[in-house]
Amino acid sequence: MKRQARGGGPTTVGAFSAETVEDNTDSAVEQAPVPQLRRRLERADLGAVPETRKALRELLRHWGRPGRSEVAELLTSELVTNALVHTDHDAVFTAVIGPRGLRVEVRDFVARRPRMCVANANAGDGDGTHGRGLILVQSLADAWGVRAHGVGKSVWFELDGGLA
Repeated sequence: MKRQARGGGPTTVGAFSAETVEDNTDSAVEQAPVPQLRRRLERADLGAVPETRKALRELLRHWGRPGRSEVAELLTSELVTNALVHTDHDAVFTAVIGPRGLRVEVRDFVARRPRMCVANANAGDGDGTHGRGLILVQSLADAWGVRAHGVGKSVWFELDGGLA
């Protein structure tokens, strides 16, 4: 079972902030600071997608895992775009680099769960480019899922620390 990173921490406008993450082991030793990025995304502000990718790229410079940052950026773009386009509400983006890898989470405030579907160009979908984001997430992430909240949900993915 994968350990899930704890949320919280300050909202940042810059590249990242450091936060100590609790560990529920028997050891009373405090954990090292964990690089974290957290931003509030305004409703329907698709300009937030490239801004979030840029901030994530800066955070990932501290990760030192060649080949994984491109995948992380792509999957982050998918989750952020989905939250802004399909909910018409604000969202909260969080990325945490921990000892086991990267965890990215996008929380929105609409309870409707996302659906994974393969676009059909003959089904009136125009050029057939919609509906593939979660398939990319499923294909490229080491783990991903949807977690319900009291108001809304979080869609998350994890990339382990291994090389691509």
